[in-house]
Amino acid sequence: MSAVEQLASEICDAGRDIKLNLQAVLAPGSLTPEQRWGVAIACAVASRNVRLQVAVIADARAEISAAVVEDAVAAAAIMGMNNVYYRFRHLIGKPSYGDWPARLRMNRLVRPAGNKVDFELYALAASAVGGCESCMRAHERVVIEGGLTEEQVHDAIRIAATVHAAAICLEVA
Repeated sequence: MSAVEQLASEICDAGRDIKLNLQAVLAPGSLTPEQRWGVAIACAVASRNVRLQVAVIADARAEISAAVVEDAVAAAAIMGMNNVYYRFRHLIGKPSYGDWPARLRMNRLVRPAGNKVDFELYALAASAVGGCESCMRAHERVVIEGGLTEEQVHDAIRIAATVHAAAICLEVA
């Protein structure tokens, strides 16, 4: 039994759909293993459930390199910062805030350890968890321009939604 399956077995009966969806979205599909696991890792980190992070990373290591794990964690960390900053600017709606430079370091975003488009996909998924419209729009545009399809984006967001829901279910007593 994989680490994620073991952890999913702890999800209460109210989260049965999430448990089944978790197995389905982590199965091979339109995404490469690097994309699928990178998205899952970024979303587990963004969802802030350490047990889920550990399980997802443990299962991912059987299929992906350490660089992909590192990029996924970095994407979640940067989006943790950017989602707050850019969501604030968007929601406040004052053009004057957009005139000021962010002055936030995010070099990893432009120089990931691995594939740039995959890193952007991890950032998109983490931004979906973080709920930042402007970040989601920006990263979705980059991954589509980078050659990914809307089906691949859709599958990444299905992973994001399900991993986030699993994190919630694992917190229920």
